[in-house]
Amino acid sequence: MAKYLFGLWLLFYAGLLSANQDSDFIAARKAFQAGNAKLLAIHAERLQNHALAPYVHYYQLRLHLTTASPETIRRFLSQYRNSLMAERLREDWLKILAKNQQWALFAEEYPLLVNQHTELLCYAFQQRHHTGQKGALHEARQLWFNAHSLPNSCTPLFDILLTNGLITAEDIWTRIRMALEVGQTGVAKHVSRYLSGSQTLETAKLDAAVRDPRRYLEEQHNQIRTRSDREIALFAILRLLQNDTNQAFAHWYQIQAQFTAIDQSYLLGRFAYRAALRHDSRALDWFTDAASTNPSYPLTDTLLAWKARAALRAGNWGMVLESIENMSDSEQQIDTWRYWKARILKEQGKILDANAILIPLSHEHDFYGQLAREALGTMLSAPEKSYQVSAREIASIQQTPGIQRSLAFHRLNLRTEASREWAWTIRGFGDTQLLAAAEVAHRYGMYDRAINTANRTLSQHNFNLRFLAPHRDTLKHILQQEELDEAWVYGLIRQESRFIADIKSSAGAMGLMQLMPATARWVAKQLGIYDYRESLAMEINTNLRLGTFYLKHVLTLFDNQTLLASAAYNAGPGRAKRWRDTHSSLEGAIYAETIPFNETRDYVKKVLNNTVHYAKVFKHDHSAPTLTQRLGIVAAK
Repeated sequence: MAKYLFGLWLLFYAGLLSANQDSDFIAARKAFQAGNAKLLAIHAERLQNHALAPYVHYYQLRLHLTTASPETIRRFLSQYRNSLMAERLREDWLKILAKNQQWALFAEEYPLLVNQHTELLCYAFQQRHHTGQKGALHEARQLWFNAHSLPNSCTPLFDILLTNGLITAEDIWTRIRMALEVGQTGVAKHVSRYLSGSQTLETAKLDAAVRDPRRYLEEQHNQIRTRSDREIALFAILRLLQNDTNQAFAHWYQIQAQFTAIDQSYLLGRFAYRAALRHDSRALDWFTDAASTNPSYPLTDTLLAWKARAALRAGNWGMVLESIENMSDSEQQIDTWRYWKARILKEQGKILDANAILIPLSHEHDFYGQLAREALGTMLSAPEKSYQVSAREIASIQQTPGIQRSLAFHRLNLRTEASREWAWTIRGFGDTQLLAAAEVAHRYGMYDRAINTANRTLSQHNFNLRFLAPHRDTLKHILQQEELDEAWVYGLIRQESRFIADIKSSAGAMGLMQLMPATARWVAKQLGIYDYRESLAMEINTNLRLGTFYLKHVLTLFDNQTLLASAAYNAGPGRAKRWRDTHSSLEGAIYAETIPFNETRDYVKKVLNNTVHYAKVFKHDHSAPTLTQRLGIVAAK
């Protein structure tokens, strides 16, 4: 009895010590953020054996990094070699070295950095130029062609490129157009300062076009004389085009004769793109017109993708194939375009060529991998013996310092830090290590980490970890009431929240089923929950009740078509209806691929692919629908 009581006391004491140290870490973190080195040192003394002690050491060194000796910094980098803290400290140090033009030290440390982002890349090109490395400036030139604002470290680099004649006036106008196309008027104005004399962008006119593009075009349509006038007019047309194709085209019709053939080609391509997004039947004609000018403005991969999607909806297989073959090599290797190319080759009777694409694609476990398997006549079959990691493998991974740090952050509810540490730690893991790490995450309730980690395996898989099913007992009764497919609901929750019950999105979506506040209030009223308050939507049972009721509602609206209901759940019923074809029925896969919102298109494909996998994991009978059957045919409006 005494031994038992002593054991309980030890457990209590260990828990109390851990809680106290956790409080010390939070206090140390706040001291670091406040720049209070003295208070940080007090807490550091108490945290020497804590899993997050290396972070405290990082905080201490970071506060005086500008004055620390290279030997001190390198001692830290060596002590925490290959850790996220070492990466962050090296990154911070490299910025200091570059600003002080300590290029010799910079050259030694920069290759050891794992994530070489733009700010440091610009410094690295400066270092290579200052040390006389040939070819550095020619490589750096590609950084210029960016629509968005770049770090200050790039400005001296661009000055060098301009001085050496490696950025021309035409390059400057190209970047101005890139910036204006995505609405980055501040970037366009900044870049314009590199132009000389009367060639510069007229910022007063640009501001007028921003305020009222329609009025600007009405007042300026007979006064388009300079390069600045043309670029601002094109920008004004693009502003109108964001909301109204017909109004924009009417204004373009009035001024198009004042533009060169290549500028006309450029804008026609953008008309075609917007029309394709709106499922406007003029899209393909405008794409054709854009390509027929001489010279023509090259279509980007984004525009070619929407040309292919517009052609899919029109049933123009030849244009789909042409669009795919004009994409960059990397874009053509995306699963979407491999699948549709194979479908077209199959339609053309080129079965061997089609199968040469479909067979390797069928080994992938995503939406198009599943469709490829079905096209080959192979039903989804998760391996009968999913790889099971041993207790020893799990214990070994759990003791990995990076995993311990991530678990400590998770315990402290520092979710962002936990995710970063986890992602860093597993980046070089093999399949067995990944599955062991996924199991650790699962045991600690880090369901998002468990799923994302299990998703990374290449040859050894465990689909029970990829497709976790928490809260199944809670959900079972609710699903019976609503008569919903369990696999579909789990497929949707997996995509919505990765089963994190207390998550809240930046848009305000809440809980497991990511309910928007207005939707939750409406459903609560339908269910007679008269004492509803927003905090209830974060409770697991209430969230599932509200979410499944709304899911059943949209499913009924769309005649039990899970494809349309999934789109409606994400983007609203009105949009899901609007995305149907006006005149003809559509193959479900074409409807899904031509959803104009990137988020919803990706969401719908993932939800339905998840559904097929969950049906297998849940061992639903062999009559469970295939992905092709679930996609079905979408009737015309």
